[in-house]
Amino acid sequence: MTKKNKDKEIDVTEEIAENPKEPSTPEEKGIDQAEEYLNSWKRCQADFENYRKMQSENSKQLMGFATENMVLQLLPILDNFHASTDHIPEEQKDSAWVVGIMHIQKQLETFLKDNGVEEIGANVGDKFDPEIHEALSHGTHNMEHGTKKTEDKVEKIVAKGYKIGNKVIRAAKVVVN
Repeated sequence: MTKKNKDKEIDVTEEIAENPKEPSTPEEKGIDQAEEYLNSWKRCQADFENYRKMQSENSKQLMGFATENMVLQLLPILDNFHASTDHIPEEQKDSAWVVGIMHIQKQLETFLKDNGVEEIGANVGDKFDPEIHEALSHGTHNMEHGTKKTEDKVEKIVAKGYKIGNKVIRAAKVVVN
């Protein structure tokens, strides 16, 4: 429905939508106010639910950072256990103190596994992958002979790498050739 106002046409339906009809009776005013309160309450409830979800996500992230920090402090200890148990003389492998040390090493590995820490599978001969490997040095035989390298391969593993889920927390430290 349109009506003319001097030089321009005005759409009356738009005018009504922009200026809704004022309630005429106290009952209508009460109903409108109740609807306004209800809508406000629903918005507040949705905002609170969003806040609660955000806080839950923040708590998970905080726990992840704390776990990662703890693991990064424990890994050098585990590295030392591996280094010491790798050099046990053959004639002492069955002695009580070695068995005890091996048991402590196993407990530490189990603790890390129970907290979601996984060892990154790195083996000698694998193709060097900068996502999971940290090259400490290059082997000398390619440099000495002046040959072109076709592909870097892991020559030696100096320290194991670890991840939590899909996140690498410490890359495997390797020598590549």
